[in-house]
Amino acid sequence: MKKLSFLCTLILITSILLTGCGPSTSKVPTKGDVIVYVAVPLSGFQANGGQTVLGGVRLAAEEINRSGGLLGYNLVIRPLDDESDSEVAVAQIAQIQEALQRGEKVLGVIGHLNSGQTLAAMEYYKDMPIIIITPTASEQSLSQKGYDNFFRVNASDDIQAAIDAQFLVEKLAAQQVLVIHNDTEYGQGLATALIEELQKRGAEASARIEVAEGQGQYAEEIQQIQATNADAIFYAGYEIETPYLRYALDQAGINLPMLASDGAFLAATIDEAAGAAEGLYVSAFAPSPQNVADPKWFEAYQAVEYRNPDTYSINGYIAMQVMAEGVRKANSLDSNAIAETLRSNKISTLLNSFEYKPNGDLTSPTIWIYQVVNGEFEQVE
Repeated sequence: MKKLSFLCTLILITSILLTGCGPSTSKVPTKGDVIVYVAVPLSGFQANGGQTVLGGVRLAAEEINRSGGLLGYNLVIRPLDDESDSEVAVAQIAQIQEALQRGEKVLGVIGHLNSGQTLAAMEYYKDMPIIIITPTASEQSLSQKGYDNFFRVNASDDIQAAIDAQFLVEKLAAQQVLVIHNDTEYGQGLATALIEELQKRGAEASARIEVAEGQGQYAEEIQQIQATNADAIFYAGYEIETPYLRYALDQAGINLPMLASDGAFLAATIDEAAGAAEGLYVSAFAPSPQNVADPKWFEAYQAVEYRNPDTYSINGYIAMQVMAEGVRKANSLDSNAIAETLRSNKISTLLNSFEYKPNGDLTSPTIWIYQVVNGEFEQVE
């Protein structure tokens, strides 16, 4: 009896201590789960880029769940590894379809990292009752195909091309720009758009060179570059090529000003260049986390991911914010209601308020320009 009395007293004291400190600041979702898939490369040569997006999504989801979830539902994040391969991306859609068939509440997909996989998957997503928000895919035709459920939190390539051409001509005083690009839909499309924008500003491409996605050696291309009369270089590609191209240029003594596209805006561009990245300019679809997030955000990210955020972490975070805000403002999990809400309301994010055109593009997209200074990305525009 004494032991029972002591146990009851201990439970009572514990209860008082837990409730006597004031009301709890967190709420517990009570209506079950709602699922968001994150379709990005999580293995292979672009795994780091995909993982940074996933980390941003996970942090935003945890914050949402601590605040009571989405309309009382617990937000569950399910990663899908597209391996930077369009066939794999399409094959992974079966998991989403099976979840819908089981009667699970699937809100949507955040993805894909690359335009190629996004274009391939959208041919299936467009007929599914879900919302698609890409964090980084920029190929401009994505918003010209009449998709009702497609949105992006980044600028499209035509916007990036205009800003980058302006920077090359007005800030770097370039008139003959050597345009190099990888062989993806993204690289080819952005290179074409940039050449058009250069011509509008009285400049031109001195040459156009295509390299392979993931290429690491550039001996042949260096000979071509040395034969041109370029006064600047633009590269449309990814962080899996940029540092090695930059290193090859450095070793060949080619010191032309160089601007790389958003696909290179990751720490690997600096880390893998063996010191040659210094001075490189890079355009970006979102600012570096250091420019927009406070120390508490960094701590929260590290607690969720056990690693530091990288540049695309911001894109994943705001993509989840946009999807969640659409749900709240629509007061519904219905994809049609959410899509209409996103098109007709201001959506608050970590960066600023977003407004959408009917085609899923932002009304006022932003491009940031960074330069590598002392081994770090430093914002210049």
